[in-house]
Amino acid sequence: MGSGKTSAASYLSSKYHFQYTRYSEVLQQWRASGEEQDRLQRLGWDVMAGGLQPELNARLIAALDRSRSAAIDGLRHQIDFDSLSAIFGAGFGMVFLEAGEEQRYARLGQRFTTFAAFQSADSHPVEAHIDGLRSLAALIISTDQSLEDLYRQLDSLMANIGLRDRT
Repeated sequence: MGSGKTSAASYLSSKYHFQYTRYSEVLQQWRASGEEQDRLQRLGWDVMAGGLQPELNARLIAALDRSRSAAIDGLRHQIDFDSLSAIFGAGFGMVFLEAGEEQRYARLGQRFTTFAAFQSADSHPVEAHIDGLRSLAALIISTDQSLEDLYRQLDSLMANIGLRDRT
């Protein structure tokens, strides 16, 4: 939470015309009746613990236009990575964003009334497997710096894979 996933995905969508989707949107459409973050975390864990993560991935993938690049916000589990890799093969690459706890809290300060509330949400079981995805990433970006730095690194990645700015 607060690492910059949404900012990065939104940037790729606006500058490179990637389609944009979020796991939380798919989860909300499928299982939720409200938008509260803690409720989505609980629903996400219920889906994962209940063996329904393949269904969530299938729903996300089914909603994608496979003729276009996509920025997918919110991979949290190895099975998410495996599902996307199986469908998109070499065309799939994950960018892992990381930031320090205090930086992430500062970004999410309006969502959490205290640092302890942030830490509680950050230690929820649905968040527990994210670090295991780090070694699978095509690129790891520290987002402790400015948004402009994040965008510069994403632009460099796009140039390396042969995609140009479409704005």
